[in-house]
Amino acid sequence: MPRSHHFHLDHGDHSITVNVGPGRTGAVELLVNGKVIAYQREHDVGTTVLAGELPEDPVHPFRVLLHQPRLVPSGPRCALELDGVETPMPERAVV
Repeated sequence: MPRSHHFHLDHGDHSITVNVGPGRTGAVELLVNGKVIAYQREHDVGTTVLAGELPEDPVHPFRVLLHQPRLVPSGPRCALELDGVETPMPERAVV
């Protein structure tokens, strides 16, 4: 049975979370400090990109890269791209 995936990373005073719905094409939501700032109804195999901003003065833009493998039946991987540096976002278990 397909399951949801949840990725989380703290950056400075900010919390960045990505929730991926069940299955290989589930909905994707991007949260900053607990608030949804980007949403995509479904994603496909390959890489899905969501853009967001950290609420700082001035705002700090970033991207989240969600990679769903094409050939290998495995779970998605997620990374935060901020200031040109890509940082893997660890998956967290949600009970």
